[in-house]
Amino acid sequence: MAGVKLEHLSKRWGDFTAVDNQSLAIEDREFLVLLGPSGCGKTTTMRMIAGLEEPSSGQVWIGGQIVNDVLPKDRDVAMVFQNYGLYPHMSVRNNIAYPLKVRGYSKADIEAKVREAAAKVQLLQLLDRKPRALSGGQRQRVALARAIVRTPRVFLMDEPLSNLDAKLRVTMRAELKHLSHELQITTVYVTHDQIEAMTLADRVAVMNEGKIQQLGTPQAIYDDPTNLFVAGFIGSPAMNLLAGAVENGVFAAGGVPIAKVTDVVDQSAVVFGVRSEDLQIAPPGAGHFDASVYASELTGESVLVTVEIGGCRVAVKADRRTRLEIGETVGVKVGAERVFMFDASTGKRLRGGERLRG
Repeated sequence: MAGVKLEHLSKRWGDFTAVDNQSLAIEDREFLVLLGPSGCGKTTTMRMIAGLEEPSSGQVWIGGQIVNDVLPKDRDVAMVFQNYGLYPHMSVRNNIAYPLKVRGYSKADIEAKVREAAAKVQLLQLLDRKPRALSGGQRQRVALARAIVRTPRVFLMDEPLSNLDAKLRVTMRAELKHLSHELQITTVYVTHDQIEAMTLADRVAVMNEGKIQQLGTPQAIYDDPTNLFVAGFIGSPAMNLLAGAVENGVFAAGGVPIAKVTDVVDQSAVVFGVRSEDLQIAPPGAGHFDASVYASELTGESVLVTVEIGGCRVAVKADRRTRLEIGETVGVKVGAERVFMFDASTGKRLRGGERLRG
């Protein structure tokens, strides 16, 4: 097995910088997710680890060795692609066996390893089928089996679940989680889906505009976002972010007082952040502020209530038995220790303003 290390890694095409001087240490057997929107540099970073893109500057280390000049086939990494990358004319058995055949394994060894890999992803009954006869989830499992069949030092997975429907993505996430625990192989996983990142990763590197914005465990990033981008990107529904100002210790949005804040100097351009689960619907006059119900959506385990205040909309997670009418006035309570303040111009977290006065 092997860890992966990136040192001052950059990738440029002319005036465009896809990855900007990034350093990152991925521990042996760690499952690290590169998370971010399209164009943030996450796939380019993975492709440089694989050797499919040449860095403009910086170094890629795998297993304690610099591999910048090592061909992709000699880096001992296995890659799973978004579009599966299967050979349509080959059976499932031959697709899985292909990496072993090109490395000269004996027929007996190939058959044993193919069956072992197929069993891990529940494909033993499908070995003689062609990819066109498989569902999307089955094709993805074939791609996974082909990746694990030779036990590489590093797995690289580029949005492997993005082509699946919502229900199948949930199933495949569970399979990937179990497979990762069973195989204990260093894994770098690229996705724009923060639910995948939160459920699969040991650590998440949140990327934007070619740079890692925050690196940490899923829980740490969710509970303690370092800037406005991370706060808005992580969470479903997204964190409520209200632009406004702090004057005399009170944050107001659209001229409407929302809450008192501590340890934040008066500022004319701040962003107030709070997650929907840290808000509570209350009778009018019994919360930190009153608002009008804009929409009420039953999601199953809860009701997502959207209210309007000062020209802004705020999402509140309420008990699933909550029933409210559009236009109804309600009070909203804010969790006393779950408020985030950001500088509107820089996006930087204002660490002093995390607590509300009661």
